[in-house]
Amino acid sequence: MDVSTFYALFSATCFTLVGLWWGVTTRETSWVTDPPRRRAIGGVYLAFLLPALMGLFAQVGGVTEPEVWRISFIVIAVAGGVATARLLATDTDPALMTIRAGAVAIYVVIALVGVFPGLAEPIGLRPIQVEALLLVLLVALGHALVWHWLVHETIAPEVT
Repeated sequence: MDVSTFYALFSATCFTLVGLWWGVTTRETSWVTDPPRRRAIGGVYLAFLLPALMGLFAQVGGVTEPEVWRISFIVIAVAGGVATARLLATDTDPALMTIRAGAVAIYVVIALVGVFPGLAEPIGLRPIQVEALLLVLLVALGHALVWHWLVHETIAPEVT
C-alpha cells in the first residue's frame, strides 16, 4: 500500500474512533462527574486524536516534504507522551499502567525517529513507514484502554 493512502485511511479511521468514543462518553454522563474517570476519558480520547493528527500531517508533508511530518510528529509525540505519563502517574491498576507505559514508550520512539530519521535504516524501511507501524501500535493500545475501561469492574460504571 502506498504510504499516502495508508495515512489517509489511518487518519480517517482514528477520527471515526474519536467520534465513537464521544458517543460512548455522552451516553454515560456520570463518568464526567468523577475526576479520575474524566481524566481516563480524556486519555482514551487522546489515544485516538493524536495519531489522527499525525496521520493528517503525514499526508500534508508526505515523502516529498519530510520536515512537515517530522516536526509535527515530534511535537505531537512529546505532547502525547507527557499527557500519557501524567495519567500513568495516577494509575493504580497494573493493566492500565502497562498499557500507558507502552504508549509512553511508543511516543518516545515516534519522537526519536522524527528527530533521527536514520534510525529506520537498519530495518530497511523509510522513516515515515516506521512511524506508520508505531502509530498502528499506539492505536492498538488505545483499543486496549477502551476495552479495559468498558469491562474492568474498578472503572466501569456502577449498575444501580
